[in-house]
Amino acid sequence: MAIFEVHGGHKLKGEIIPQGAKNEALQVICAVLLTKEKVTISNLPNIVDIIKLIELLSELGVKVEKNGPEEYTFQADDVNIDYLISPEFKKKGGSLRGSMMIVGPMLTRFGKAFMPKPGGDKIGRRRVDTHFIGFEALGAKFNYKSELELFEVEGAHLKGAYMLLDEASVTGTANILMAASLAEGVTTIYNAACEPYLQQLCKMLNNMGAKITGVGSNLLQIEGVKELKGTSHRLLPDMIEIGSFIGMAAVTQSEITIKNVSYDNLGIIPTIFGRLGIKLERRGDDIFIPEQENYEVDTFIDGSILTISDAIWPGFTPDLISIALVTAIQAKGNVLIHQKMFESRLFFVDKLIDMGAKIILCDPHRASIMGMDRKIQLKGIQMASPDIRAGVALLIAAMSANGKSVIFNINQIDRGYQHIDTRLNAIGAQIIRKNS
Repeated sequence: MAIFEVHGGHKLKGEIIPQGAKNEALQVICAVLLTKEKVTISNLPNIVDIIKLIELLSELGVKVEKNGPEEYTFQADDVNIDYLISPEFKKKGGSLRGSMMIVGPMLTRFGKAFMPKPGGDKIGRRRVDTHFIGFEALGAKFNYKSELELFEVEGAHLKGAYMLLDEASVTGTANILMAASLAEGVTTIYNAACEPYLQQLCKMLNNMGAKITGVGSNLLQIEGVKELKGTSHRLLPDMIEIGSFIGMAAVTQSEITIKNVSYDNLGIIPTIFGRLGIKLERRGDDIFIPEQENYEVDTFIDGSILTISDAIWPGFTPDLISIALVTAIQAKGNVLIHQKMFESRLFFVDKLIDMGAKIILCDPHRASIMGMDRKIQLKGIQMASPDIRAGVALLIAAMSANGKSVIFNINQIDRGYQHIDTRLNAIGAQIIRKNS
């Protein structure tokens, strides 16, 4: 098992390029199953979750050609459906939450799909009800095959329907959207997720011949077509990584430029970090962050303590709550962090407290941070990464701490961040990857 040995207190300086968006990649890679023609996807991040998903598709019978470090061509013209009931699929699919995304394309194109219980990390329960309610509205039936320990979804003739989703689930919307693209008639999805990643999926599907309107809103209309053709698609830069670099720059008093961020797709992210007192400057499609001795948290107009909470798009993404929390540690002022969506995502703060941070964990969803304004420096400790985003938050804390920190379970970080140690070391960090 690999570990990070982090020597803190070093300022970063230079340029860094964000990887392609992980959450978009998980969706668009699965979309290749909707056509028998070739689909080329570029700017794919070289991270564990993406590699696992590509391997899973390859074992399913999809022809996979690697054109370069970040570009692949897929062709799903000879798919082996029987693979979905194999022990190999159960093991591989069960360890990867993204495997859920193959259900919609497989169901609509082949009339049947199987899904293991979703795996991934430990941030809390992730409901899949929305997916199945949507499939049922299209005419599919599902049951749990206890002997196979798999969910079976069947629907030979899907028909368009109106549906009001019980929650604006990104993966649920994407899955239903893909299923509806080849269904008969018109499907209307109200309370649809509208994240940029989902907009990208819609753009890709429309380029393949789908008829989707309302893109970017919470009301999508899909007119089913008989077949889809091949296309080429380029991923957006990863907004979570961009947000992580913004917080990292502030905490370590660094001057960095984040290149090619697709600024118009970042939504409220720059605003939220601005409220934490971080100065950032848009330069074309780059973000420049100057070195700051101190950064002071805003208060609300009535003088009350700033609250940062997650919300569905265009609100603040839950994936950056951990980063906002660790950034607030060395700010001047107080912040309440409210993580609404996942009940276990704040449990990593006990490690930050051990490092010297002034944090009160109010309950599983809320943490109150009393910013230390750099008057007290965090100290290096040994700790483990419970999930992807908490892992990077702990890495940021370690980079700002006095002395050496050791982070275990860094496979969680590798699931979401490509060569993060190498890229940060290139601009001044001191992170050593070791085998424990």
